[in-house]
Amino acid sequence: MTDKYSIYNGLDEEFSGHETVDHSAGEYVNGNAHTNTLEGWFALLKRGVTGTFHHVSEQHLDRYVDEFAFRYNRRGITDAERTASAIRKIGGKRLMYQDITKKAGD
Repeated sequence: MTDKYSIYNGLDEEFSGHETVDHSAGEYVNGNAHTNTLEGWFALLKRGVTGTFHHVSEQHLDRYVDEFAFRYNRRGITDAERTASAIRKIGGKRLMYQDITKKAGD
């Protein structure tokens, strides 16, 4: 689901079911197509960056985006349930500081 911004032209050739809404014409919902969910998630990301993290480097942007996607996708559960879910997902994984800093030197 996207708006009609020209950068999205051709997505229907890459993905099945690409639908659009035309914000410039005052259209915000077209059947099942809307961008409200994405806009709500992006607003949370922006508030997190400006209000909590204050700066996000391009190097780690994907990690911040993953964190906010995780939170948003579990917005209907308590903080304790979300924490338990995160802890269950880290089993068998190890992130070494030196691996992160190596990327900075590439």
